[in-house]
Amino acid sequence: MINRDTIETILTTARIEEVVGDFVSLRRRGVNLLGLCPFHNEKTPSFTVSPAKGIYKCFGCGKAGNAVNFIMEHEHFSYPEALKYLAKKYNIDLEEEEQTPEQIQELNEKESLFNVNLFARQYFSANLLETDEGKSIGLSYFKERGIREDLIRKFQLGYNPKKRDAFSDHAIKNGYKKEYLLKTGLSVESDNRLFDRFHERVIFPIHSASGRILGFGGRILTGEKNRPKYVNSPESEIYTKSKTLYGIFFAKNPIISKDNCFLVEGYTDVIALHQAGIENVVASSGTSLTYDQIRMIQRFTSNITILYDGDPAGIKASFRGIDMIVEQGMNVKIVLFPENEDPDSFARKHHPAEVEIFISKNAINFILFKTKLLLDETRNDPIKKAALIKEIVVTISLIPDGITRSIYIKECSSLMSISEQVLMNELNKKLRSRFQKDNSTPEQNNQPPEIIPTPADPQSPFETDSAEYQEKEIIRILLLYGQQTFHIKKSPDDTEEITVMIADFVIHEILSDELGFENNLYRRIFQDYITGSDNDAIPDRTWFLAHPDAELSQAVVNLIISPYELSQNWLKNNIQVETEESRLKMHIEHTILAFKSKKIDKMITEIQLKLSQSSSPEEQNALMASLRELKKQSIRINNLGLGRIVTR
Repeated sequence: MINRDTIETILTTARIEEVVGDFVSLRRRGVNLLGLCPFHNEKTPSFTVSPAKGIYKCFGCGKAGNAVNFIMEHEHFSYPEALKYLAKKYNIDLEEEEQTPEQIQELNEKESLFNVNLFARQYFSANLLETDEGKSIGLSYFKERGIREDLIRKFQLGYNPKKRDAFSDHAIKNGYKKEYLLKTGLSVESDNRLFDRFHERVIFPIHSASGRILGFGGRILTGEKNRPKYVNSPESEIYTKSKTLYGIFFAKNPIISKDNCFLVEGYTDVIALHQAGIENVVASSGTSLTYDQIRMIQRFTSNITILYDGDPAGIKASFRGIDMIVEQGMNVKIVLFPENEDPDSFARKHHPAEVEIFISKNAINFILFKTKLLLDETRNDPIKKAALIKEIVVTISLIPDGITRSIYIKECSSLMSISEQVLMNELNKKLRSRFQKDNSTPEQNNQPPEIIPTPADPQSPFETDSAEYQEKEIIRILLLYGQQTFHIKKSPDDTEEITVMIADFVIHEILSDELGFENNLYRRIFQDYITGSDNDAIPDRTWFLAHPDAELSQAVVNLIISPYELSQNWLKNNIQVETEESRLKMHIEHTILAFKSKKIDKMITEIQLKLSQSSSPEEQNALMASLRELKKQSIRINNLGLGRIVTR
């Protein structure tokens, strides 16, 4: 267990823009930062980070929180795991209390899978670097490919011995459960025995964006035809191949700084380019590119450069995947390496500076590249050329931005020696067809649906006297301004003013009339303020933002962040704008009075209901007296305090 002082240190040290910036490419917009949400698919940024408040919120999907919540949500960490991650990031020494056997047992299954993978990674690395077999077979292979030892250690490469159950046996002896060895795919079972999936292979650990081990890739070094060259971890609760990019942990910051991502096919391509000094590179690991992989890259940049070997057939096979990138509004370039060369072999044969120059000079926009490649195959065949035109127009139609589409129509028109109008007509046909398809409805649904009125429930009258809006506003005031002070008079007739903390004033005003909150979350937050006031320790919003109850912390973020902000241009041009802070005292007093008014309205309604049901003259007289008193209070609050006219 992490002690409270250490948690406070982590929370005060962690900067939300730095934590989120490790996973999302952010740009400044006023006092906040904006980026594409990592939690849902969007093309227009709605993910807002507020450095001043230490929070993030997506106004598209609603996800919100502080640095701890972000790591928990993005990496699927528990609360203690997220704190440990931030402590490591900011070099904070963790002071932990020893966990009990019961607490250890409560580790969830995902954490157990991560633990097994970490143990395996350490085992494979040690075998590669410290055993005779590992050095003579695995390390020799990597060195033959020209991979330096610092890159071997950086990518945590490893080796699993020839003995078919070497790792499985070692893991069981060290207390790791059979079920987790099988679920991660590190072991396979046959005849009630465990065997290693990766035996006699060099190992490539696959990292998440935060550096955790999701799975492994293993390459065989012998020429056995009955064994596949590469074997990967099977899908599990922590590893989904279609959502993973090899090398993303090492590439995310270089991708952001270069504003470009190089995409290659295999593990060794990534490592070879790193050795050439090109670090903004990831691999799809031999799979067809997926939307999830594209969106992962899109968090860091809108520019992708795909590096291919000289095989045109392989490139054409990947056109669908590249069309998916175009569809996401990203800029795609292609680099074609010389015949019989791939990024790995080319990088090993050339100086790092030559590799960088080659990529820079040979990068060509994908649509123009596709047009030229297919044009070479038409050989003045009008049928083939017509098919080419249709295929190119389909790709252009995927571009979300109309201006960009027009530019490519113009350039492709020149390349294919065909009029812009012909291409534009074909493009418009594709766009109309897609629009109709996206907005079409089954024939039976063309008629407006029948609206069936819901009968009123006499036991559940419409709630007109709810004070939930006022409760929400009171909590928002406490979160934003609770620790600030303002001046009030001791009594209405007194000229002397005293300084009070806003939280103390709000708490006193509500408790003095013995009023309470109806909304459970708001009631819990208000109770924490009461406790803090009693102990002269008013909590700040950071305390609530870091609350282990995700529902509560999410509610706090929603209360204190807004999608709108005042432009600095107003201040630069000396335009006077009335802000909430400039009329804070009046706003607080008005909100509390409105809250009290709602509470009185509810009590009046309850008494009127009791009157309608009462048959006792004595009870009716008592209720009428209470009703008159409540109406007097309502008139006083509304007429004198809120400037309203009461009609009920």
